[in-house]
Amino acid sequence: MSDRVLRVQSVLTARDLTLLEWLVDHGVLTSFQIAHALFPSLDFAQRRLTRLVAIGVVDRFRPFKLDGGSFPYHYVIDQLGAEVIAAQRDEPPPRPGYGKARRRRWTSTRTIGHRLGVNGFFTDLAGHARTHPDHALLRWWPESRCSQPSAFAIEEDAMELLTHTMPIHPDGHGIWQAGDALVPFFLEYDTGFEPITELGHKLVGYTTLAERGGASWPVLFWLTNAERAVHLHQLLTEIEGVRVPVATGVREDTTSEAGPAGRVWWLHRHAGLLTLADLATAIPRLTGQATAIL
Repeated sequence: MSDRVLRVQSVLTARDLTLLEWLVDHGVLTSFQIAHALFPSLDFAQRRLTRLVAIGVVDRFRPFKLDGGSFPYHYVIDQLGAEVIAAQRDEPPPRPGYGKARRRRWTSTRTIGHRLGVNGFFTDLAGHARTHPDHALLRWWPESRCSQPSAFAIEEDAMELLTHTMPIHPDGHGIWQAGDALVPFFLEYDTGFEPITELGHKLVGYTTLAERGGASWPVLFWLTNAERAVHLHQLLTEIEGVRVPVATGVREDTTSEAGPAGRVWWLHRHAGLLTLADLATAIPRLTGQATAIL
């Protein structure tokens, strides 16, 4: 381990390390997302983030805004921060220039809006958990980790998952805890541009995963508006052979201040809206499956 990694580790808090891990795994976060998820106030977060930039573990940029004004700072991992996390995980150090390459990628990619949307879903959950002691985001996996063979094997003899390409490509996977309830889920983040039929087609992969002895956890579609939710549920009544639970939430729903943790989920063929934690009761054996993999 390099001397500079040892030196910087002495000034990093557990919260700093959580942030660095998120940036390594999930790419980019805004100052507002970081503040909501990890800090008691935006001012507190901004002061600490300025310090982390100064010591070289994170970097930041502001995208250009065509209609004037400015976007919040967007934070990415810097070279030293990546080296710290590699040391924490007992992994080989990143190649020279890794930090610059990551910054260049996120300042130029067209998919940054989608990534920030996905990350915002999870930081909203983390922020809710921060202010509700009986809640916790126990797991937050990025799309890349979800693609690993056997990542979601539930049955011990699910060898098919080791010999096939992973049939699903979720935008993320998480495990949400509320008291004794555990809700493992897959996230599909909707941009509003894909046809509803394409959203329905994604369930073929999740059904295939379940049939091979993998997880049959709820697939959460985080949608742009209520109309798309109605159309997707109508389509689901016409699709045969879906073996996984499906729930839709509308992120433009302003009736719930709790965001995705709140009572915004419409579980297919279930009356009334549910909180994310309510899915543990509405879907049999869900908490048991989550306990088995933790």
